[in-house]
Amino acid sequence: MSSDGQGSVSLPRDADDNRGVKNKFSGNLKHELRTPLNHIIGYCEMLMEQAQDDGLDIFLADLNRIHSAGEQLLGVVDDLCDPVAHRKMDEASMHHEVRTPLNQVIGYAEMLQEQAKELGHDSFASDLQKVHTAGRRLLDLIVENFPSIEVNSDALGSDLITSKRQQAFAREPMAKQNKAVGAAIAAASLLVVDDNELNRDMLRRRLERLGYDVSCAENGIEALKLLKTESFDLLLLDVIMPLMDGFEVLEQLKAEPLLRDIPVIVLSASDQVDHVVKCIQKGAQDYLTKPFSPVLLQARIGSCLERKRLRDQETLYLRQIEEEKQRSDELLHVILPRDVAAELKATDAVKPRRFERVGILFCDIVEFTAYSARRGPEEILSHLQTLVEAFEQLCLKHDLEKIKTIGDSFMATAGLVTQLDNPALNCVRCGLEMVVAARELPAQWQVRVGVHVGPVIAGVVGHRKYQYDVWGDAVNTASRMEQAAAPGSVCVNKDTWNIVAERCSGRSLGRIELKGKGEQELFVVNAISN
Repeated sequence: MSSDGQGSVSLPRDADDNRGVKNKFSGNLKHELRTPLNHIIGYCEMLMEQAQDDGLDIFLADLNRIHSAGEQLLGVVDDLCDPVAHRKMDEASMHHEVRTPLNQVIGYAEMLQEQAKELGHDSFASDLQKVHTAGRRLLDLIVENFPSIEVNSDALGSDLITSKRQQAFAREPMAKQNKAVGAAIAAASLLVVDDNELNRDMLRRRLERLGYDVSCAENGIEALKLLKTESFDLLLLDVIMPLMDGFEVLEQLKAEPLLRDIPVIVLSASDQVDHVVKCIQKGAQDYLTKPFSPVLLQARIGSCLERKRLRDQETLYLRQIEEEKQRSDELLHVILPRDVAAELKATDAVKPRRFERVGILFCDIVEFTAYSARRGPEEILSHLQTLVEAFEQLCLKHDLEKIKTIGDSFMATAGLVTQLDNPALNCVRCGLEMVVAARELPAQWQVRVGVHVGPVIAGVVGHRKYQYDVWGDAVNTASRMEQAAAPGSVCVNKDTWNIVAERCSGRSLGRIELKGKGEQELFVVNAISN
């Protein structure tokens, strides 16, 4: 390698100028070249927006020149990394295509930086320095990887600066311009993941100007930690990163149930088709190459956020539907036994069934009519509610199924839904505790309980208002037992007494005439003995 003494780099050109180029046609080299270009174009666009917003019109023309040169260099980089296009370009063309736009980027950046400092716009000058640094970095990469291109790296930009310095800086009128940035979703929270600090800085600032809440991570590991501890609406992800690349991040995102629905836009300097395909296959919603159009990025972000909003809305609606379904099921289970409710939901009907050995319990309040005549409906209903709730808890305790309440009458069964060794004994035990519970409640009611055991037919009647009920002679007999019981007692006939006698203490009431049943010996059960 030789130098002309003026900083011009001239490398040997043999039959194949591409030797020693470090695999320059690989995707990695294109990524390296596009990274400083992304900085040049991105910072330049933000500076143009700031100049328009702040009335700094004096900078706009030269910023436009830098931006145009950056766009031109983007095409040049694509050609340089394309082996076919590169071989078709002659040396003079390559020299011109590279030197001219690089000269504009570096020269105008230096000139505008000096001018911004003179006018007291230090933050403006700081961003121009980043553009200048990126231009120099791009120059170094081109000189290092493309020996056939002669570029005077020391003198680059100086001729432009000299000619511009000869011109007086005339300050144009600074009219404030209103710029329509586009509607941003104010509540949207975005996470930018990129190992390059300038990339993160440019993208964060641009997105914040659009109204988004932006957080940053410098690698995939840090990004996943943030995603697990904070809530984000969109992830803007680089691909080529140390520690954990974008592909791994996408894989881990999709493996996490709580993170898999976060939309991802991949932003990468790599435009290799296999990278694009791989990212989409791993769940990315979109893929943009750097440097990207800010208008296009804004549109893609808006589209992803809108899709997420609709998906979240759909998820909310589905959850509400499921909650309503659960409430409906709970209500159905209040009205019907669980197995019966399941059959009704599955077949829209409940087939009547015969059960041979079911305990039936009836309980009603003594002198309820007289009690009601002396009180208002609100007080009566409140006391009834308290009583019925207590009875329902006792039914659960003793494995009884509440069938219905009619006025002050409460009906339940044992052995209908759950198989029991002695359904009659369960009913008697529950009935005795009902007597005590009613007496201890605020209304201090006396109740009477009738119990009988026998075969029944059970099923659902009606189609508009479902009611599970039982029918048969055993039901009628249990009702007659309740009517014959003394206040505060549990009454059974001889058949039922014979079933529970070994476990109960009680006494015979003798033979009593029952409506529709004739004379039957009845017994009062006083207590469960063991």
